[in-house]
Amino acid sequence: MALLSFERKYRVRGGTLIGGDLFDFWVGPFYVGFFGVTTAISALLGTLLIFASASQGPTWNPWLISIDPPPIEAGLAAAPLNQGGYWQIITICALIAFSSWALRQVEISRKLGIGYHVPIAFSFAIFAYATLVVIRPLWLGAWGHAFPYGIFTHLDWVSNTGYSYVNFHYNPLHMVAISFFFTTCLALALHGSLILSAVNVPKGEAVKTPEHEDTYFRDFIGYSIGTLGIHRLGLLLALNAGFWSAACMILAGPLYQGSFIEWWDWWRSIPIWS
Repeated sequence: MALLSFERKYRVRGGTLIGGDLFDFWVGPFYVGFFGVTTAISALLGTLLIFASASQGPTWNPWLISIDPPPIEAGLAAAPLNQGGYWQIITICALIAFSSWALRQVEISRKLGIGYHVPIAFSFAIFAYATLVVIRPLWLGAWGHAFPYGIFTHLDWVSNTGYSYVNFHYNPLHMVAISFFFTTCLALALHGSLILSAVNVPKGEAVKTPEHEDTYFRDFIGYSIGTLGIHRLGLLLALNAGFWSAACMILAGPLYQGSFIEWWDWWRSIPIWS
């Protein structure tokens, strides 16, 4: 079905969660909706606040600009603008923008008559972000435990957080998250390369079908998950990568504050090893 004829089938009124017909329209190929409006407003406001905060700093070098959260001693209080207040308002804008975007995806799914897999998947990314800037700082009792908005300062925060637990690679949930990230990359590499090899056939030959793809993997590893199955598997792997990357940060600090190297002493003390 041609794309334009397909668009006519779902560019109909209805399916909105809020706002009704007021925001039920398109700008070119982009659906707006009430949550598209809130996304645009909050994203624009947050971006302008980033520039406003940067204007108070010593440099306009994009590598060195940093919008820092309030100091840890300020706790969970609202901070003055130049002492973390900008960071707090920008974070609120970001959370509104991300959540609005997910709800806009829900409305598009309702118009198309499809499942909510896309907004649900995106909500895992929102959860990972909210874990670092809201959930973990709340649990630890200070907004200062969140990461700053800056290129180098953000990297410094990651490094310092890791070293504060001696070696973050020993965090068991970090191990789980990294395993899912690597497996996601492997699955996408296998899937993408298989598709390219099936369609990039020698001149004069017909493009290969899913039956050829299934046969290849049955010969390669003895099993083919199938065309639909590989996408389900990719989604499952990717969502687990995002979830456990957030969970490993909840473990580090709120649930465990020592050295992750020492955490594994319980494993080494199992009688079978001695």
